[in-house]
Amino acid sequence: MKIATFNINGVKARMGALTQWLAESKPDVAVLQEIKSVDEAFPREHFEDMGYTVETHGQKGFNGVAIFSKLPLEDVTHGLPGDDSDEQARWIEAIAIGEIAVRICGLYLPNGNPAPGPKYDYKIAWMERLKARAEALLTDEMPAIMCGDYNIIPQAEDAKRSEAWTEDALFRLESRESYRRILNLGFTEAFRTKTHGEGHYSFWDYQAGAWERNDGIRIDHFLLTPQCADLLNTCWIEAEVRGREKPSDHVPVWVDLAA
Repeated sequence: MKIATFNINGVKARMGALTQWLAESKPDVAVLQEIKSVDEAFPREHFEDMGYTVETHGQKGFNGVAIFSKLPLEDVTHGLPGDDSDEQARWIEAIAIGEIAVRICGLYLPNGNPAPGPKYDYKIAWMERLKARAEALLTDEMPAIMCGDYNIIPQAEDAKRSEAWTEDALFRLESRESYRRILNLGFTEAFRTKTHGEGHYSFWDYQAGAWERNDGIRIDHFLLTPQCADLLNTCWIEAEVRGREKPSDHVPVWVDLAA
């Protein structure tokens, strides 16, 4: 089972790029963030015609997450539990039925800037809710993945210029501590299990020639439960997608599971 997470930065703006990528890379499951579309306006028929079952949790102009799957999907749910008043569309999950059933949770974690401030408080509170859901996934003992745009730079080596991010919500100590509390519950961070060292990024800003200078950060992650980590073959970043026409500022990150 090949699963990709991809923050597409607007489905309408990225229709051509997304269609090309799906046709060429052929993920079994694609977990998307920042679709920036309400469910009713999402161009699902276009992607269904490409062979995908399409599930969305959308929001007008902002946020929004989706799962495209060539495998049967069951138990689809929308929204991160823990706050019924939260109107931001940042969480979707479903069980993908391959040789082994895998629960796939797609997330778009809040950016949190400017920090400190209300947006940062929301980020940290959202991560507490994420931790509670993570604990429930571990208790369930089913192979499960939490993947997407975490808006977290886990370590200094995950940024070309970590010193420039010290007070940013993506790299503030409190942000990284919240992330580590989730990871330390017993999850495996797939990419760092397979690849070590500097120079591996999943986001490059549109400004100041960041892509050309490889001035990037790694903020798109796969966290695997122990049962899912046992199935992990490999994990990689499809960085070359950033150099295509009208790209997102993120690129796809992949896992290949024996499932």
